[in-house]
Amino acid sequence: MSPYLAEFIGTAIMILLGNGVVANVVLKGTKGNNSGWIVITTAWALAVFVAVVVAAPYSGAHLNPIVTLGAAIAHKFAWNLVPYYVLSQIAGAMLGSFLVWLMYKDHFDATDDPGLKAAPFATAPAIRNNMSNLLSEVIGTFVLIFVIFYFTDPSFGKPELTTIGMGSMGAIPVAFLVWVIGLSLGGTTGYAINPARDLGPRLIHSLIPMKGKGSSDWSYAWVPIIGPAIGSTLAALLYLALKA
Repeated sequence: MSPYLAEFIGTAIMILLGNGVVANVVLKGTKGNNSGWIVITTAWALAVFVAVVVAAPYSGAHLNPIVTLGAAIAHKFAWNLVPYYVLSQIAGAMLGSFLVWLMYKDHFDATDDPGLKAAPFATAPAIRNNMSNLLSEVIGTFVLIFVIFYFTDPSFGKPELTTIGMGSMGAIPVAFLVWVIGLSLGGTTGYAINPARDLGPRLIHSLIPMKGKGSSDWSYAWVPIIGPAIGSTLAALLYLALKA
């Protein structure tokens, strides 16, 4: 398991489970149809948990280009590795999204609304206003990255602290963080907060031969890329300023 393979597999699992719950909630005839926002946000948080468990020992479980970007800006990650991580994440997101389509293909075919067919792939705004949508992604991503910088391992003892190993349970904080972002800040744009999570599946949506699939909405696709990049940069810069 290399760091790049870990990012690929981890991101693929995250998208399979995260976009999978969207398919389960919005597509016609599924067992989870119309089960609501709390189901989507909870499953997305758990999807992140599962993906971090798999990838963290090998790559640090970025699973998101703006986590990689923020870490590089904050001097926590080597810049020369950024492109390889990002490509691995996008490729993993594409695989995960493709698997969602294969699994729910009958339900995609049974669903008439092109918007609902697109929802399990890429994000879309509840009210389309690019500037306020951009701000939503900036704020959501800022919270994600800024809080991640302040995660610490549990420890005890003074004056010398001893780190307590928590194994896979150490992935819980980021799952809770993604959960609360979705519940509190996700109602405007669907909280992409991850360019790979949006771009990879949007590419798959544009390529697959889905009946009545409609537009992949490329005119909006820049928002969940630029917004998270701005939010991550601001979070990293503030972290550096406060640390100085």
